Amino acid sequence: MTEPQDIDVLIAGAGPTGSTLAADLLRRGLRVRVVDKAPHAFAGSRAKGIQPRTQEILEDLGVLPEARAEGGPYPLAGLHLGPVTAPWRMRRRNKPSPDVPYPNILLLPQHRTDAILHRLLERLGLRIEYGVALEGFEQDADGVTATLSSGERVRGSYLVGADGGASAVRVATGLGFAGETDDSDKTLIIDCAIDGLSRDRWHMWPRASAGACPLPHSDQFQVMIRLKPDDTPNLDHAVLADRFHTLTGLKLRDITWTSVFRPNVRLVEHYRQGRVFLAGDAAHVHTPAGAQGLNTGVQDAYNLGWKLGQVIAGAPDSLLDSYEAERLPIAAGVLGRSSELYQSLTEHRVAGLKRGDEERQLGLTYHGGPLAPVDVPATRTLHVGDRAPDAPCTAAGGTRRLFDICQGPHFTLLAFGPDAIEALPDLAWPAAGAELRRHAVHGGHGGHGIDHGRITDDTGLLTGVYGVDRDTLILIRPDGYIGGIITTDWTAAFAAATEAVTPR
Repeated sequence: MTEPQDIDVLIAGAGPTGSTLAADLLRRGLRVRVVDKAPHAFAGSRAKGIQPRTQEILEDLGVLPEARAEGGPYPLAGLHLGPVTAPWRMRRRNKPSPDVPYPNILLLPQHRTDAILHRLLERLGLRIEYGVALEGFEQDADGVTATLSSGERVRGSYLVGADGGASAVRVATGLGFAGETDDSDKTLIIDCAIDGLSRDRWHMWPRASAGACPLPHSDQFQVMIRLKPDDTPNLDHAVLADRFHTLTGLKLRDITWTSVFRPNVRLVEHYRQGRVFLAGDAAHVHTPAGAQGLNTGVQDAYNLGWKLGQVIAGAPDSLLDSYEAERLPIAAGVLGRSSELYQSLTEHRVAGLKRGDEERQLGLTYHGGPLAPVDVPATRTLHVGDRAPDAPCTAAGGTRRLFDICQGPHFTLLAFGPDAIEALPDLAWPAAGAELRRHAVHGGHGGHGIDHGRITDDTGLLTGVYGVDRDTLILIRPDGYIGGIITTDWTAAFAAATEAVTPR
């Protein structure tokens, strides 16, 4: 007899990864609990860079306006070289384009990112259970039974460990966490105010191995001080103030958070063990260079959420195997890039300060993975598995962008050309699981007589950005990636493209 489930998903860890996953699952109508062994929300600035791709996720969750209001642009670097302060642009400022509405990294301290996501969870009716640790779990063919530090036993369909680099969930699985930690390389991180230091620069003292980044809408800086191999960290506030004054001649005060960072570069051997999944730092830990760790974790959650929802609704269990197949190679690549940047900084090379398109994470693709085979049609600009770009268009309700049409937990199907539009209403889609929203794309000068969620491509940019030059169906997954490109044999090809992701 199958034991009844209390909930659908138990999440350990209420940081950005766990909170993103919880929000995505809740908007799918799933029963979710989030526990965190910490007594309260994280209070420091730690991971402070929100990459363009992650901003698109925050927009889909409806919280990007809050993030942009509480964050700000990255300032120019100011290199203090003796009495001279030389300006340096770490990254090019890109202008928004039809396909990339948020082209630049957002400076947002982690505690504010957490708070924004936590407010979203409250609006969705979820209370994070702080001071509650996951002490153990057992899984069987039908679910996971977890034991909490409160003494409660919780039965769920799935367990997700988003509980950081020292993940109790990962440790309990016994999965390997390959990599290394360099205990001889230590960096102090301090949130504080600094007297007499301008807030229009990310100040760097190369000879002192120190830096101070102004945190937006506050008087605080995030200070980083690289220690010598034989130096013992001392987090006493007075000692930190004296050390910083000795290195820079400036006084810091009002310290609110401190930490000691050690380069820790590790990757778990598997993201899944039965009904247990790992996400974020529980699966991969990075150097801070390039602002990749938090972003990769949030994107883990965004990839996993819709798949859990679909499988709980009756989609094939193999869909959950695609989580590791898609995300593990991404994490491996990000680890390599962040380590490369960190090594450049260690060697005081200018290349370590430069940031480009790779860090923005807009070009990450799942093409060639289990849900995006290489032997299917492509357009002039896109393959199955690529990020679905934004584009201007008009639709009912004053919609002006494709991202507005895609926003939400549903799949989106675009039909270009009369034959594809004619096939649109007859394509089979199950009632269970995520909804499919069908849209016929018309030019700016009249339609084809069939209106199923009509989109008008007034400028031709939607068709151009998507590289469509013939009758085509384009399926967009709930996580904003291309799930199918179909150019002929509409019914059979659509069924083949959706078989792995929909309830049977």
